[in-house]
Amino acid sequence: MSGMPVAGPFEVTGEGAMAALGAGLAPRLSPGDVVRLEGTLGAGKTVFARGLIRALTCAEEDVPSPTFALVQVYETARGTLWHMDLYRLEDEDEIVDLGFEEAQGDAICLIEWPQRAQGYMPDNALTVGVAVDAGDPSKREVTFSAAAGHDDAWRERLAGLRQPDLETMEGFE
Repeated sequence: MSGMPVAGPFEVTGEGAMAALGAGLAPRLSPGDVVRLEGTLGAGKTVFARGLIRALTCAEEDVPSPTFALVQVYETARGTLWHMDLYRLEDEDEIVDLGFEEAQGDAICLIEWPQRAQGYMPDNALTVGVAVDAGDPSKREVTFSAAAGHDDAWRERLAGLRQPDLETMEGFE
């Protein structure tokens, strides 16, 4: 579910730039928001989430990938944030056991591999699509999109989101 583009595409080279783009999204989020992080394995979804989470907590916050725990919960300046990784779900209904339905009303939810529970994703979610450049695997293209009917609201909220300074960032290698 990519929807209508609302920001980007941003050309991102390096983990620092990916984290900076995530940090740029952080102040634009509020409790009740669901952010779908889509991309192939190793595209940089967790790096993006780590930058966002650290922007809302502190730069030293330990932000492990939730691949094995499935859910990591953080208390932030903007309320509770749930970082979920659905890669290991075998059935989309398993998201209910993780507490997603309760969390999405009161928390900011960042969801990696949201397509594993597509039936539970709200229409007003923001999708962050991360594509690896086929010609240069150190580069990513990041596009923000939302479903029709919600795209104008997200476009307004994301106004001012800028391309990270690529000159100061390290590579993915």
